[in-house]
Amino acid sequence: MNIRRIAAEALEQWEDGHTYAETLVQHAAEDHGLSPEDRNLLNALVIGCIRHKRLLDHWIGKLRDGSLDIQTRCHLRVGVLQLLIMKLPDHAAVNETVNSARKGIRGLINAILRNVIRQRDSLLAEIETLPPAVRYSHPDWLVEKWTQEFGEADTLKLLEWNQQPSQTIFRTNALKPEAEEIVSISSKAKPLEGHPSFYTSQGLPPRDWINEGFIYIQDPATMHAVELLAPQAGETVLDACAAPGGKSTQIAAAMKNQGSLLCTDSNERRLPRLFGNLTRAGIDIATTEAHDWSKPAPAKWHQHFDAILLDVPCSNTGVLRKRIDARWRIKPENIESLIPLQTSILENALACLKPGGRLVYSTCSIDSEENTKLIQSFLNNHPELSLSKEDVITPQAQGTDGAYAALLSL
Repeated sequence: MNIRRIAAEALEQWEDGHTYAETLVQHAAEDHGLSPEDRNLLNALVIGCIRHKRLLDHWIGKLRDGSLDIQTRCHLRVGVLQLLIMKLPDHAAVNETVNSARKGIRGLINAILRNVIRQRDSLLAEIETLPPAVRYSHPDWLVEKWTQEFGEADTLKLLEWNQQPSQTIFRTNALKPEAEEIVSISSKAKPLEGHPSFYTSQGLPPRDWINEGFIYIQDPATMHAVELLAPQAGETVLDACAAPGGKSTQIAAAMKNQGSLLCTDSNERRLPRLFGNLTRAGIDIATTEAHDWSKPAPAKWHQHFDAILLDVPCSNTGVLRKRIDARWRIKPENIESLIPLQTSILENALACLKPGGRLVYSTCSIDSEENTKLIQSFLNNHPELSLSKEDVITPQAQGTDGAYAALLSL
């Protein structure tokens, strides 16, 4: 079994644009019955090639004149990644990668990879001279957009952040007081500095911690929206775009499991997982229901809620370190097309707020069109609302996922 071949095949499928990288790795690992060690190598190869795709292709282009079919390119990406970024032993990287390819292209792959070894020092030395979009493997338009919005220095910090492997971060469940004690004394968890009740671990945390509802895998950036909402015990609260339930569990904990929490999602197939996460967390004030908030809410919900959280669909530009496919899938027109959807969700949810109630609009985007500009435009059309506070979280400033949250009061 050649893990390099499996990785190259997964990358070919990914290039078709229909399947996420993590899904491809999971399916390949299951189909081939991979051991944990082989699965980890497969994941490192596939995710690494996608994360560094543009830099890898730049190096390949320097070593090979002319066009390459996608199968050959995927094998070469796997090989060059091992030699120049993962820095695996030359013998294993070259031989295993060459043997992973079909016979007709093995000679070409062998020649290029051995050329990589000969030119390694000059190829690596060249990195600092490359344009940031190539050096950090991002689309030109996105780097240009961020440079205009954040400036050159902060954009470089953001690009560097996105190129680092994401950490496994989780928080303890305040509704289970024993959770903090169990996790805090364990050698399998390390406190995340500056974020009480958040921890990191090497790999996945113990499965029983998850099954018992002691922890929830989540980034500290998610806390800002819930803290702005400030749900109280006894209130009637709506989490409108709730699945898989991370913010819902935070809301219920803030409510001390007292009151009423409605968790909705547009996709009914996501509700079982949402309900399971709520149940594991020990939450008994929550109910789940399917609803597409791009459409008007049923009359029974009008002026019904003290507080509403809208974690709307967005471009995901604040979590590109974690969602490795997103940088290559998103286009400028995608952001433009999201704004009417986000605005319609806001309009329809607003009808469900009680007089004197509050609503938090949140995204995991760091782009102002989806955040501050959208909220200002919405406020211009709704003079009855006031902006009480907004939080703009960027990875380069806070060292967490990027996020945005705005508290609107009626």
